[in-house]
Amino acid sequence: MWRLGFFFHEMSFGLLSVFLPLYVVSTFLKGSLFDVGVMWAAGLFLAIPASFFWGYLCDKKKHYKRFILLSFSALAALLYLFSLTTSLYMLIALYAIMSFLHAAHEPPKNILIAEMYPREDWERSFASYEGLTEVGWLIGLILGFLTSAYGTSQSFTLLLCSALNAVAFGLSLVLVTDPLFVFERKLVSIENSVDFAYRGISLASKLFEGIHVSERLKRENMGAFCCGLVLFSLATSILFTPMPIFVSQVVKSAVLPSSLVFAAFILNSVGGVFGYYAAGSRHDREAEKTSLSRLVLFRSFLSFLLLSTTLAFTRTDLGFLVGILVLLGFANAVFIIYTESLSMELIPVGKAGLFNVLIGVGSASGSFIGPFIAGQTGSFIYVFTVGGMIFLAAYLFFKIF
Repeated sequence: MWRLGFFFHEMSFGLLSVFLPLYVVSTFLKGSLFDVGVMWAAGLFLAIPASFFWGYLCDKKKHYKRFILLSFSALAALLYLFSLTTSLYMLIALYAIMSFLHAAHEPPKNILIAEMYPREDWERSFASYEGLTEVGWLIGLILGFLTSAYGTSQSFTLLLCSALNAVAFGLSLVLVTDPLFVFERKLVSIENSVDFAYRGISLASKLFEGIHVSERLKRENMGAFCCGLVLFSLATSILFTPMPIFVSQVVKSAVLPSSLVFAAFILNSVGGVFGYYAAGSRHDREAEKTSLSRLVLFRSFLSFLLLSTTLAFTRTDLGFLVGILVLLGFANAVFIIYTESLSMELIPVGKAGLFNVLIGVGSASGSFIGPFIAGQTGSFIYVFTVGGMIFLAAYLFFKIF
């Protein structure tokens, strides 16, 4: 039940994910793709130190609820200010501040899941949380579709997002509680060290007895894992930051209602919901690591497949594009569950925000690079090509890991 507040929070940000880029380039604010990139990049780069700061602070204080409440209340207030803003530059500044405060609830949420459930249930617990919030995101996209279809004002949409975060604050105030004891992550770290030592002694004894062994004693490569995370989020952000604009172009060229832009991302979110459901079942730890690299390779293939949708904007192309978006959403959801679970095991206590920092570094860079490439070249061909190549690089790092 404590996740219910996050459900309403994700509803607001699901709506904003498509609404804000279109709002920036609307005739009201008269922005460009470059402005969209600057806004996303400013927010995400500010969220990088924020994630580390909030993660360190909440782990030190051992109080997680207060940071969640701070985040949701601040978001409600800032989105209300969004509705009063008429300046593009003021909107970008407010978005950057919002990103800093938005990061306050991410590390506490991960810690709550890791500390409230045993290690063998982490994948299922993360999948349960992500699946619920993905449904919230999906409903937010549906709200965006309805507000677009019925032509409601842009200020009303922003006020709706503000109200949803206010509801998230109220529910979290009542439902979220801090765990009485915080020890599960430390226990998992001890178990891994003991297991590594046991495997080392077992291999050594076999060698001394003259038994041939093919198994190698190897720890996970933390550096490769971190590089893979950064590159994966970089490629994802390069693709998806300008994606609403690309889908909007396809919809317009096919002479279809603009509300179908939201419909495309609704189906992308549906793919994510199925992905979280699939990732929720228990898997062998080694199988998870193998699946990570395969998922990244699959995302690379889908990125290159997007190139075919840039050749001609027809209704058939829109259907094909939506199919790719669904598969991208599915693969991304499974990837998130595996990496979240592994990160809470690999990252030491006190550095819980590192996972969000790594994701933020890639997302911030990609949020500027994607729109910049599209704006400078006037084509999305290079966006999809660069995204696919970076996914390939991420695949190599996860293979090393």
